Amino acid sequence: MAHAPDPVGEHRGLSWLARRRRRRGRPIVRRSKPLLKQVRTWPAGAISALQDCFEQTTWITFKEAATDGGTVNLEEYTASVTGYISKCIDDVTVSKTITTHPNQKPWMPAEVRMLLRTRDSAFRTGDREALRKTRAKLSRAIREAKRAHAQRIHGHFKDTGDTRRMWEGIQAITNYRKTSPSCDSDAILPDALNDFYARFEAQNNVAAEKSIPPQNDQVLCLRAADVRRTLRGVNPRKAAGPDNIPGRVLRECADQRADVLTDIFNISLNCTVVPTCFKTTTIVTVPKKPTVSCLNNYRSIALTSIIMKCFKRLVMRHIKTQLPPSLDPLQFAYHPNCSTDDAISTTLHLALTHLDKKGTYVRMLFIDFSSAFNTIVPQHLIGRLSLLGLNTSLCNWILDVLTGRPQSVWIGSSTSNTTTVSTGAPQGSVLSPLLFTLLTHDCAAMHSSNHIIKFTDDTTVVGLINKDESAYREEVRELVSWCKVNNLYLNVDKTKEMVVDFRRARRDHSPLAIKGSSVEIIKNIKFLGVHIAENLTWTLNTNSITKRAQQRLYFLRKLREAHLPSPILTTFYRGTVKSILSSCIITWFGNCTAFDRKTLQRIVRTAEKIIGVSLPSITNIYITRCTLESHQH
Repeated sequence: MAHAPDPVGEHRGLSWLARRRRRRGRPIVRRSKPLLKQVRTWPAGAISALQDCFEQTTWITFKEAATDGGTVNLEEYTASVTGYISKCIDDVTVSKTITTHPNQKPWMPAEVRMLLRTRDSAFRTGDREALRKTRAKLSRAIREAKRAHAQRIHGHFKDTGDTRRMWEGIQAITNYRKTSPSCDSDAILPDALNDFYARFEAQNNVAAEKSIPPQNDQVLCLRAADVRRTLRGVNPRKAAGPDNIPGRVLRECADQRADVLTDIFNISLNCTVVPTCFKTTTIVTVPKKPTVSCLNNYRSIALTSIIMKCFKRLVMRHIKTQLPPSLDPLQFAYHPNCSTDDAISTTLHLALTHLDKKGTYVRMLFIDFSSAFNTIVPQHLIGRLSLLGLNTSLCNWILDVLTGRPQSVWIGSSTSNTTTVSTGAPQGSVLSPLLFTLLTHDCAAMHSSNHIIKFTDDTTVVGLINKDESAYREEVRELVSWCKVNNLYLNVDKTKEMVVDFRRARRDHSPLAIKGSSVEIIKNIKFLGVHIAENLTWTLNTNSITKRAQQRLYFLRKLREAHLPSPILTTFYRGTVKSILSSCIITWFGNCTAFDRKTLQRIVRTAEKIIGVSLPSITNIYITRCTLESHQH
């Protein structure tokens, strides 16, 4: 006869098991199943073999095969060259499947895992002699594995200039494992996301049409030396684009491939046509939140050809040389010796100078655009570029870059159908932020009492008000109209306003209305990385900096526990803690209270005790930054 389960007995049994495991030092862990992963490995001598292969290649053969009647088929020429490069990479690399164990100790190699299985097998069979020998071998293997792991960790800190390897060493010391929410494996999700990212395409009814260049139009011609220098500067850790050509190959084989890529680039500029393989984009999504409720909760990461990124970087350098130096003085992005410090300082200077007058106050509108880069109409952009003095051939080339772009979304093992996009600029492209700043260069205040501060797509309207707000409100209405004409969409829910009013008889300020919705008036905001309060005090910003710096001190203590020398600890402090303390320090430190300064100095003193050397005080850091800033300007 079956007996009903005894809940009390089960509870006692579980409690006894938990106590027993705690006594043995074995916490109850949740085991994860091993995962299979396909990786590409580079054997010893693979790069040298690849360089020899490219050195012996007759690249002119690809151009001759793509030439018909004296005209080069750029699509065929580029596809054959990139395909040959990919084939050579496949010949020298090895693809294999590896097994990853999420709960595995970082120091445990395959040899130790094999000995563990052998020990368990000997224990189950009852062979005491085999069990004794296996345990002895296992102990020696564990000691050797831990010793080798410690040496690998110390190797991360030999080059004090490589901060990435230092962070990898810290992650190994702290056993840090990055956890990120996984994307849904729904088969229809990639197509839904692809349609969502291309949603502005249906609203663009302006046809892209190239202009006929004049006879004296000077076509940009790139030099092989510049292309070679750009290829050598490629980050080898960048993810490869749809052409599967990694940055490591471009960097290591720059000398062998600079000439053929220069030829392709110059043909593209001369014909104002960009090969389709250079414009193809694969979007990888990452959830913004642990729980995804809508398509907007996915962050898109665009993977494009690294060769095309180098091409755009070369064109961007040329565009910067053609722009007038006085273009949009309140746009602080892409200006020499300008940064977010200048944008914040200018905003605060305008506000404080006005507040010195009697009976005045300031209203600041912090504008948020919905997918700013994705809404660019290429034909409108080309018109602005022509007015700025860029030649017709270059404008036509940029128009071809932005139109006819094949785009797909990749999630796990599912890939969406390809959609051709002719609206917006690719996210993550080095050229997109510059093009956006040129598109919005004519967005300037129409009233002298208002100022529009910009840093790429971060836009702030500063209204200097005496008593009448009509000029400020009219400025906002004109800005909304300007955005509508230029196909830019204001996100009213994320657009915020802050009022700085030090008058004794303060009144309630009526909120702005944009598209029938009221803009929320807030007491503080994070503006370009700095917390600004409505009373212009810096306690909130100081508390935020202190919290972030204290989190980094934890890693500094871990490095000290690993017995790393003081020079390495000092380098880590400068790159991770001091960089936080000195972030935009010239804009806020001068008005900090004595208590806030002591709080920041306490971080420096704690770092001194950990490292064991004297460090510059927070005041000296501020003076040094001000001196450097004055020399730059």
